[in-house]
Amino acid sequence: MVTNAASFGRSGVHDFIMIRASAVILASYALFIVGFLALSSPLTFEVWQGLFATLPMKIYTLVALVALLIHAWIGTWQVLTDYIKSVALRGVLQFVFVVAAFSYLAAGLIIVWGV
Repeated sequence: MVTNAASFGRSGVHDFIMIRASAVILASYALFIVGFLALSSPLTFEVWQGLFATLPMKIYTLVALVALLIHAWIGTWQVLTDYIKSVALRGVLQFVFVVAAFSYLAAGLIIVWGV
């Protein structure tokens, strides 16, 4: 079996399962946020801050951020290996996208756990 150090998963099946699982988590998080926005009649800063001040919401957001990182990492790797044939260019682009994804995760952690 040939492995690639840049691939998040160990195999195609593992990547398939991880990207589908992360998509389910992201979809459920998005539906929850849309539902909260739709059902909160006076949506004020205090209501929004109160939502994210609870421990379950912080954990749910953390799980969604990690799912976003996994989804972006695998998706970026798949697209770049399919369409960018230059190994050097693919490596640079993958590095940029992965740094951006980790930056989003770090910013999200700071924002959510700072509330």
